Parts: sequence; C-alpha cells; structure tokens
Amino acid sequence: MKRILFISLISFFTLTLVSGSDKVNSDGEKGENKVIYLNKDTFKELVFNYETNKEWKYNGNVPAILDFYADWCGPCRQVAPILDQLQKEYDGKIQVFKVNTDKEKELASVFGIRSLPTIVFIPLNGEPQAAMGFRPKADMEKMVTEILKVNK
Repeated sequence: MKRILFISLISFFTLTLVSGSDKVNSDGEKGENKVIYLNKDTFKELVFNYETNKEWKYNGNVPAILDFYADWCGPCRQVAPILDQLQKEYDGKIQVFKVNTDKEKELASVFGIRSLPTIVFIPLNGEPQAAMGFRPKADMEKMVTEILKVNK
C-alpha cells in the first residue's frame, strides 16, 4: 500500500513539473522564453520518446535547437551565450533545449553523442540535423533560417 501511494505521489509531481504552459529553466524560474534543461523524463515528454517510438516524432510545437554539452567543455561554454541570445531574439519562434551529457549519460548514448557540443536542429516537420563543435552566431542564425525555416 505504501509503495502504491509513493508511486502515485511521484507520478503526480512528475506530471506537475512537465505539464502546463509554464517552462522551467535550470534556475527553476518559470517563463515562456527560457532555455530548458532536460533530463531523460523531460526529454521524452518535450522532445522525443525514444522508448515508445521507433521513428522520429518531435513532440514540440515550435522548432527547436537541442544542445548536448558538458560543463567542462570549452566550446560548449562558448556556444552557451549564443544559444541564450537565440532563445531571446527568436522570441517564442524556437525553443532551445540543453542536455548535460555528464548527468544524462543514457541520452548521450542513445543518440550516439561522441563530440561536444553536438547541436541538433529540430524542425517541426522532417528529420533533425546535427552540427558538431562551436559555431559562431551568424552560422547558427543561418541554420535556424535554413533548417528550422524560422526568421526573426
């Protein structure tokens, strides 16, 4: 009985955290125009449930940029402020997601991440496309326009 109650409480809190229109950033702040840091569960909810879907199906309602990074990675630290700027400048037209590969080893393994940063551009329709390594802001904006089909 205690186990069922515990599982029910965990399910309730998990649904509370990932549902609704409010998005939560790494600092726990809510807002519509924030970079979202993902763990395995929020990844499956907001991006792609790789456990139940065999073919790619993006769960979002705006195109996305997915950054696989690590805190120790120099190029990752260089690209982070660019991604923050893009999130703000595109004002709800795209969503930037980040996955810390040191904390989310399963996600990194499932998606074959071997180079950091790996930045994945996810259009609403079609297949995602990845870019490895640091990219200057102008290159990132070009990829947003060409791959995600989004203009400022």
